[in-house]
Amino acid sequence: MTAFAFDVEATDGRARAGRLRTAHGEIETPVFMPVGTAGTVKAMLPASVKATGASIILGNTYHLMLRPGAERVAALGGLHRFMNWPGPILTDSGGFQVMSLAGLRKLDEEGVTFASHIDGQRVKLTPESSTEIQDLLDATITMAFDECTEYPAPHEKAAESMRLSMRWAERSRNAFRNREGYGQFGIVQGSTFEDLRRESAEALTGIGFEGYAIGGLAVGEGQDEMFRTLDFTAPMLPEAHPRYLMGVGKPDDLVGSVQRGVDMFDCVAPTRSGRNGQAFTRRGTVNIRNARHKDDPRPLDDECGCPACTDYSRAYLHHLVKAKEILASMLLSWHNLHYYQSLMRGMRTAIRSGGLDNFAAAFRAEQAAGDIPPI
Repeated sequence: MTAFAFDVEATDGRARAGRLRTAHGEIETPVFMPVGTAGTVKAMLPASVKATGASIILGNTYHLMLRPGAERVAALGGLHRFMNWPGPILTDSGGFQVMSLAGLRKLDEEGVTFASHIDGQRVKLTPESSTEIQDLLDATITMAFDECTEYPAPHEKAAESMRLSMRWAERSRNAFRNREGYGQFGIVQGSTFEDLRRESAEALTGIGFEGYAIGGLAVGEGQDEMFRTLDFTAPMLPEAHPRYLMGVGKPDDLVGSVQRGVDMFDCVAPTRSGRNGQAFTRRGTVNIRNARHKDDPRPLDDECGCPACTDYSRAYLHHLVKAKEILASMLLSWHNLHYYQSLMRGMRTAIRSGGLDNFAAAFRAEQAAGDIPPI
């Protein structure tokens, strides 16, 4: 069995290129994790996800505990076998989803009681039960249970929320079953306040985790404020451990965050956008629904090697979207995930050669230039 280990193999400014070794395979960082919330990356086969270059995916405790149930997944061999993804899986603890329930939840020191969005049944989620569920799912990386602080939040409320999350982090760690090749990440909270982020980081490193996530961002604060918070938060985290920015983001978010020292990302954007007719390309976002694409024989991106670009025209993709054909979601999701993985691979290469700033400048210039209209 492989030990859970992270090595920083190259740096360029604050950016790092590394390798995370797990029980289910190696992960080159910086890495983007496609989101497979309910045991599937929407509109994608596992082999298709792998073909994009993905090495790790994300599952979700909240959704999987409600349906089909963690015990059922465990009885069927764990999430890797259940969904036919043998590679590493990180599971979100459910804290973010519970936060989004707002009036349907009751929070106290013990945990959160909420009404299932499926059938209204009352369910309680605690640091201990969240950790146990993730263990039953056989998550390669387990996340500590936390409260995702809403934005904006006054300092006093952000402090109270963060300190609750730190108490829950210690309970999550105590409940974690240590196995070779598996790890657990603590989650730094504290909204956009530097003193609270520092207090949180110090509390988590005092407990000791295999990795550290930055939570409570990408919740409405805007990119400038997110980057400002990353500027002081990332350096607070141990250099010898992976740093994971949760729920981020768009391509320019990824580039700016890698420059600030982040190693791991997840976001629903590439697949959700794909299902809604939007494609991320090196020249910005393309809305394939627009009428200007209906007679366009060109590919989405003539430098992209995904099936949507190598085998089909913009006109055909436009037709599929307008006709509400399932193939539209499949092809555009594949394209977007392929683009994200190509972007991450480009950044890993640039860091190793000491050229990330040049890479980022070229990326931003090409994005700003915009899509080339048909002749």
